Amino acid sequence: MNEYYFRTEDLAVGYNGQTLIHDIAISIKAGEILTLIGPNGSGKSTILKSITKHLSTIRGDSFIADASVSAMSYKELSRKLAVVLTERIRGELLTCYDVVATGRYPYTSTLGLLSKEDREKVYRAMERVHARELAEKDFAAISDGQRQRILLARAICQEPEIIVLDEPTSFLDIRHKLELLSILRSMAKEKGITVIMSLHEIDLAQKISDKILCVRGETIEHFGTPDEIFCEEIINGLYGIENGSYNITFGSVELPRPKGTPKTFVISGCGSGIDVFRRLQKEDIPFYAGILYENDVDYQVARHLASEVFAEEPFAPISDAVYEKALAAMKQCENVILAKVPIREQNRRIKDLIDTARSIGLLKEGGDTELLSGV
Repeated sequence: MNEYYFRTEDLAVGYNGQTLIHDIAISIKAGEILTLIGPNGSGKSTILKSITKHLSTIRGDSFIADASVSAMSYKELSRKLAVVLTERIRGELLTCYDVVATGRYPYTSTLGLLSKEDREKVYRAMERVHARELAEKDFAAISDGQRQRILLARAICQEPEIIVLDEPTSFLDIRHKLELLSILRSMAKEKGITVIMSLHEIDLAQKISDKILCVRGETIEHFGTPDEIFCEEIINGLYGIENGSYNITFGSVELPRPKGTPKTFVISGCGSGIDVFRRLQKEDIPFYAGILYENDVDYQVARHLASEVFAEEPFAPISDAVYEKALAAMKQCENVILAKVPIREQNRRIKDLIDTARSIGLLKEGGDTELLSGV
């Protein structure tokens, strides 16, 4: 018995006999969440459709608890695996209840009649995704976000061991994105259901997933835990990010730093400078930042947006070398923006920097970038 509940072996996928991606190696345990990330058109949907038998594989196979997916009948597979794909289903003359109820068909007789227990499971599934009030509404008339919740309810109603979802958050607002992912997380951890999905929101993928599959090109670029995958080098390379950068600390993408010779110097600390940095970036004003400690949250943003950051090692007194470099850069500027900075013994030389800026008439206190109009 293999320790992994779901795995692939020598899997290659594509269309019309032409291989798009080969050597796909996936291995996850029951109750884990695997998320596929990568640029548009990289083949994430093709992989998902292939492991669910919506597409024929070019080579290899997938296994659920060591049972070959290719050898399973569609009815056998439907009792183990539920699918929510991006394609719109035709729901003319069907209520939302009717659509969710199709999730019970793998368990019904040839006539497809629902028992009382089946009907109760339909309603429970709809309640689970906060869609009970949609039961009698026309499925074709509801919004994209509501439709996504109904399709998830159908998958839950199917009582699968694995749920496969292709971009399930695409049409949802932030509240319903979080609700949906919370539902999937609780299903995985409380009921041991394995979740395989693709997401565009890499910040959410980082937070919810147990394993990440990076899809780009003809082979899988990376497969591992979020801690292994979410670093600036891998994410920047995966998406080909050139105008901007991936901020590992915040799990977000930063826009490109302003170009040009800085005439503005920002003194901040403990998060007080982040709004200032981003405002300057929006105004396309190049700037220096410092003196920051490398474990300061301001540093994690400034290193992406500032032309240069004057930084010191964590918990160390500010050295002469760092101070003199920051002072020289500041004296070349026309404006010094002071955000709130707690001054302690270790960073007391920042007060010297502030006093110098004030004495030569450069200081703008309170992080007020409105004062930089026209710079």
